[in-house]
Amino acid sequence: MELPQHNLALPSSVGRRLSGVCNRLHQLCRWRRMPLLGAAALVSLAFAVVPASAQSNYVVKPVAELKTKQLPAGPLYWRIENFSSVEQAKAAAGAYVWNPNTVSYDGSPTLTAELAGKVWLFTLGPKGGRTAGGTPVAEIGPLPTVSASEYLLRINHGSGAPGTKTAVHSHPGSEAFYVVAGRLGQKTPNGVKYVDAGDTLNGNAADVPMEVFNAGTSDLTALIMFVVDASRPFSVPTKMP
Repeated sequence: MELPQHNLALPSSVGRRLSGVCNRLHQLCRWRRMPLLGAAALVSLAFAVVPASAQSNYVVKPVAELKTKQLPAGPLYWRIENFSSVEQAKAAAGAYVWNPNTVSYDGSPTLTAELAGKVWLFTLGPKGGRTAGGTPVAEIGPLPTVSASEYLLRINHGSGAPGTKTAVHSHPGSEAFYVVAGRLGQKTPNGVKYVDAGDTLNGNAADVPMEVFNAGTSDLTALIMFVVDASRPFSVPTKMP
């Protein structure tokens, strides 16, 4: 019996597992001389025995970004602060203006995002900075040095159920984390690191293979901060050595 075609957005690994479970259930019905189950019943039973973690993905969504030709003088840190509104955060951050005559910055680059019921201001600059009116959350660094003719700064929102993970990949720069809820794991050639809610994980050097996953027993919510070479692909699949 063939299963009907449905427009289900399932990972290929889940599809293979689901097909195998359906075939085993079908064979069991024949062996037990039971009435053959319909396709809908087979699918229902199959999903009942497929682990929930296999039915969902680790989801990463970009929420803010900017490009710049120049970074502030290092060592650099990501400063994370909360504000009562997006308007307040943007006003407090001030202007980010490149002055080609003096080869300097009027302020540090900032990005603003509204996530997980809060307003976040991310500032890339020296250690120990503070934005007026903001509530300090965390400071991450010093970041690995990235050298490029143009830089992309990006904030991503990562989330997923227990057991979900990314494919092995790399970035042309630094990827740092702040965990809002749950427990995050990161595997690299140097081993595995774990980060719990309220903690941070500094970025690796450019082109380091990594796999990010939910290492806890509850849903994961993480804020991810990037400083990468804007002239190269943002993310590329690779293999773990």
